[in-house]
Amino acid sequence: MADTFFTPVSGMELPRFAGIPTFMRLPHVPHDHPRAGDVQIGLVGLPWDGSVSNRPGARHGPRALRDASSMIRAQNGATGVRPFELARCADLGDVGPNPVDGPDTLQRFETFFASLKARGIRPLSGGGDHLCTLPVLRGIARDAPLGLLHFDSHTDLYPAYFGGKTLTHGNPFRNGVEEGLLDPKRMIQIGIRGTTYDNVDIDFAKANGIRIVRIEEFHARGVADVMDEAREIVGTAPAYLSYDIDFVDPAVAPGTGTPEWGGPNAFQAIEVLRKARGLNIVGADLVEVSPPFDPSGNTAWLGASLMFEILCLMAEAL
Repeated sequence: MADTFFTPVSGMELPRFAGIPTFMRLPHVPHDHPRAGDVQIGLVGLPWDGSVSNRPGARHGPRALRDASSMIRAQNGATGVRPFELARCADLGDVGPNPVDGPDTLQRFETFFASLKARGIRPLSGGGDHLCTLPVLRGIARDAPLGLLHFDSHTDLYPAYFGGKTLTHGNPFRNGVEEGLLDPKRMIQIGIRGTTYDNVDIDFAKANGIRIVRIEEFHARGVADVMDEAREIVGTAPAYLSYDIDFVDPAVAPGTGTPEWGGPNAFQAIEVLRKARGLNIVGADLVEVSPPFDPSGNTAWLGASLMFEILCLMAEAL
């Protein structure tokens, strides 16, 4: 790529343990930077976990992901994709949350992502809890609803908890459908498992035509077959990809707030993304990495690796 400004710093030029960490060692381009208008894919941190229902800590996820992502190199070893040559990518920094005001934080996030949409920048975010996805969708899906490819152990299709109105990380996609941001007929949720309170989320999915692939079906059919169906459901129209790290089995990725046993191993976690090639991913996120539960750092490293795989999909889509 002729424009070397958007090329990550190579480990051959500066050791990977040195320098200020950015996502994948990309240049930091804040909104007022003179090259901000040239960015095509913006990597963004969403350091907020004010909507978790039990174990907090994902607010520290973006920092851990940035640090781990210093290990990322220029080329996908399996697919040969060189995303930094296909698209002008940059770390746009964190969107500053209000740590004591959830609605204000959601509005701050929405405003930021609406500005990216207006400038033609496709976002790849690192969270943060899963409610962070909702304001991203509010910012980029105002014109028309998007399809959704969703990897998770939970549907996040629940109504507000305790009969109230406050949103949590358990209902971003229910609200996304109700607000017209997502097309439920082009939604597929893969990896769902664990104990439940009731069937209210499943009933919502059935009523709206959302496809749910439970983990038992995923393991029985295999990655290739499930992802063939996923590509058929999502289609070629614009779509969003949301990846909760708790999709992966906690033996591999323990650093998350709501782990569920029986999930995919690390290779399957990566393979599902490689089988999503060809989709028109206009925005994506990797959420729920929680460093307090990740003493080895392996969860953050897997999360950063998954973000690179997603970036390859987005760069090819451009």
